[in-house]
Amino acid sequence: MSEAAFLGKIVARSEAAARMAALPGPVVFTNGVFDVLHRGHVTYLAHARAVGGSLVVALNTDASARRLGKGPDRPLNKQEDRAIVIAGLESVSLVTWFDEDTPVQLLSELKPQVYVKGGDYDMRKLAETALVESYGGRALAIPFVDGYSTSDLVKRIKGA
Repeated sequence: MSEAAFLGKIVARSEAAARMAALPGPVVFTNGVFDVLHRGHVTYLAHARAVGGSLVVALNTDASARRLGKGPDRPLNKQEDRAIVIAGLESVSLVTWFDEDTPVQLLSELKPQVYVKGGDYDMRKLAETALVESYGGRALAIPFVDGYSTSDLVKRIKGA
């Protein structure tokens, strides 16, 4: 894939709905920081894509990621760099951002057919699930890949 091809997957939030409408469905949506890409992320995103025809990934902006409490030095990679890495994956169809603490507002704007999160989330407790199901979509958990987390990787790198 050429650089222009994967850079073309990255869109401003204001353009996301129009670009998403042109994707083959059903459209699957997921979100996260995806700070330091690892096996768990790649496996998760491949499984998410397999659920539908296209995969939209919404990244937490740097400010949003900092509010998640993962540490003062996180995210390690800037949002633009994280977007380029995620867009380079074959499983990903479109990448955008959200600045809120959760993607609820973005989900209400885009209305994907499927919302997925990792198996470490209780889907019944997420406001995102209620929203997606309210307009006829479905929400599901993708099995979590044990032993892989960016927080653990950062600790290992720091020698903690």
